[in-house]
Amino acid sequence: MREDVVWTYLSTTEIARQLDQRGTLVSADTVRSLLKDFGFSRRQAEKTKSMGTAEFRNEQFENIAALRQQYVAAGNPVLSMDTKKKEYLGELFRPGRVWASGPNAVFDHDFPSYAEGRVIPHGLYDVARNVGHITLGTSHDTSQFVCDSFLLWWQRHGLATYPQATSILLLCDGGGSNNCRHHIFKQDLQQLASRIGISIRVAHYPPHCSKYNPIEHRLFPHVTRAWSGVVFRSLEIVKRCLKRTWTSSGLKVTVATLNKTYRLKRQVFAAFLEASPIQFDEWLPDWNYTAVPQPS
Repeated sequence: MREDVVWTYLSTTEIARQLDQRGTLVSADTVRSLLKDFGFSRRQAEKTKSMGTAEFRNEQFENIAALRQQYVAAGNPVLSMDTKKKEYLGELFRPGRVWASGPNAVFDHDFPSYAEGRVIPHGLYDVARNVGHITLGTSHDTSQFVCDSFLLWWQRHGLATYPQATSILLLCDGGGSNNCRHHIFKQDLQQLASRIGISIRVAHYPPHCSKYNPIEHRLFPHVTRAWSGVVFRSLEIVKRCLKRTWTSSGLKVTVATLNKTYRLKRQVFAAFLEASPIQFDEWLPDWNYTAVPQPS
């Protein structure tokens, strides 16, 4: 009944027991009804507190909004990009429930050393068309893997969908394999732009703002729902689950695999650093730049 109390770790039975010790005899069911009357309900913690702030945060959001509007109006693709948490293959437990006529037995410990492999799901989400693409890698989440995933999407889907495209807008986080401060990502991105012959404009979300990246709430939650409770005994099972990802609003998902082995800690070419072919915006250049196709 104290107004400053907004949550409690006590169960209804424990509350009833404490009330009994204070001279008020009630049942756990009565306590449950009283809690509802006072506006209490069972809730889980919400991830809404930012771990930090960034200078020019709002300005970058306004810039991204303007770029999205500009590209959609011109009929050019706007892609949101990110890598989902890696998954392990094998007889390992995964959270969630599925329909079953009997026990679905897995190992009693979830040690990665017991896994038969791992899967790295890299995602691209077409903002205008509400279509997602997941590339399943089996090696490492590197900038080269990210760009190869993009190239695979472009060759299989993007080129046919946007044959008249003059530029591509890529929305991504500021860290990870597409870190805005890493030259290796820019080098691989430059090679990608030269290979497909179309400029790729990148807009990074400010630090601590990855949850605003469209793929985080337009694609990944539905992927998680599609494979909830499924034991990933093989890569084929992962692919089948991804293909059944859908929403009532019309979300569709395409799937591909990349079995290539990617090397870690690659070095940037000295020629790339000297030539600096990346075109940086005058405003917030760390977060906004364009890879323009270069002659081979």
